[in-house]
Amino acid sequence: MVNFVVRRLAFMVVILVGVSFLTFLIVNVLPGDVATTILGDFASPEQVEALRERLDLDRPVLQRYAEWAAGMVGGDFGVSLKSNQPIGPILWNRLANSLVLAAMGMAVAIPIGIALGVVTAVHRDSLLDRAITATVVVIFALPEYVTGLALIIVFSLEWNLLPASSLVLPGQSLWANPMTLILPVAVVALGMLAYLCQVTRASMIAALNSGYVRTAVLKGLTRRRIVVTHALRNAMIPTLAEIGLGFGYSLGGLVVIETVFSYPGIGQFLVQSIQNRDIPGLQAGVLVVAAAYGIGNLVADVGSLALNPRLRS
Repeated sequence: MVNFVVRRLAFMVVILVGVSFLTFLIVNVLPGDVATTILGDFASPEQVEALRERLDLDRPVLQRYAEWAAGMVGGDFGVSLKSNQPIGPILWNRLANSLVLAAMGMAVAIPIGIALGVVTAVHRDSLLDRAITATVVVIFALPEYVTGLALIIVFSLEWNLLPASSLVLPGQSLWANPMTLILPVAVVALGMLAYLCQVTRASMIAALNSGYVRTAVLKGLTRRRIVVTHALRNAMIPTLAEIGLGFGYSLGGLVVIETVFSYPGIGQFLVQSIQNRDIPGLQAGVLVVAAAYGIGNLVADVGSLALNPRLRS
């Protein structure tokens, strides 16, 4: 197990280096210029060139990447080209906000999604199964911005029960108004819940049709014990893998949700970095999201090995 984790961490480092390098190159070949973005379209060429020199944008791309990577190894995320402030404190604050949103969404989605998946598998092809499956398929098919806007229209504009925006003012705590978190958490939970329900249902159906479950039935075990003790444990292995990937998605995939609700998370930070051509900020944000995907996948694999010792070989 230890060797497995060490190998995966080493492979993750290689992936992060590749992701950061490709992101750096792609951003630098995009049309537009950060100096022009900062000064505006009416700045003179002399002003733009002077700012480019001050921001070291006139140096070769590979040299700037090497210096940025060296700083990253030492824990320095660099300085924002737009605000001229250190990226680290801003990024960690945004990451903490996104982690809160993702954790709350997963806390709601995981138990409900798994429970619905088990119920639909146990009552396969029944009216209950078809109703739940059809509902979660529709939810999963809807884009996140459609779900978010629909919840805003219903709960904010029509019923006036919840705030439509999750905007946090400078210096204000994220928990100053917990009501602003309900709608974005609901959107995160709905998308993940629908997918987990489908994955769990498919895994449970396969487990219930397996030989060891038929043996348990012949032994006279109760249906509840067969489902909970025997089938569910093996059915959770692919579900755990999806939960791990869902953790990374909950950070990188929050771009749309955070934009719709003006939520100050890492997704909104990435959008703002792209709009401002803030290369160091974009680099750091993408690297954090890629690391989240890798860590979530690793945790899911370790959980699968713990549930099924046969996978360790």
